[in-house]
Amino acid sequence: MAVLHTPIVSLWSTTTFITSTKRKFPNLPTSACFFRPTTTPCFFLLKPRATPFQKYVYPDPIPEFALHETKKFREELKKKLYKEKETFGSDFDTVLDTCTQLFGEFLAKEYGGPGTLLVEPFTDMLIELKQRKLPGANLAARASLLWAQNYLDHDWEIWNSKSP
Repeated sequence: MAVLHTPIVSLWSTTTFITSTKRKFPNLPTSACFFRPTTTPCFFLLKPRATPFQKYVYPDPIPEFALHETKKFREELKKKLYKEKETFGSDFDTVLDTCTQLFGEFLAKEYGGPGTLLVEPFTDMLIELKQRKLPGANLAARASLLWAQNYLDHDWEIWNSKSP
């Protein structure tokens, strides 16, 4: 479960400006300002006040969503990568399996809805594919990331709008 802390700043000030109308000191510019305490709000001078942090707690991952989305991811990635099948050669299924496995693990353990899509699973994909010396590692990792950016948060919203 991820937690986001955000400060709140108040837009209320206890100071106002008074412009000098008498010229006791002719050498001073006419725009000299003096401060006077007041209890009325001043929207010209904003003084931030410290307030306690508010916590936003992201929802926990949903295992059923992770399974459903992993299947959808595999199908869509297979269609996308099949267009470049000659890049992968006989390792096409191995590349697809590796990407699907790492993406599914991320969904099951870490993804908690919009705002929680991380780049780490896709860098892990790239590293894993390169360590196994599989062809097309960059292409597969990039296609996986683009698919997730375009569809994952939207699918999460749809999934949760159907829930009772």
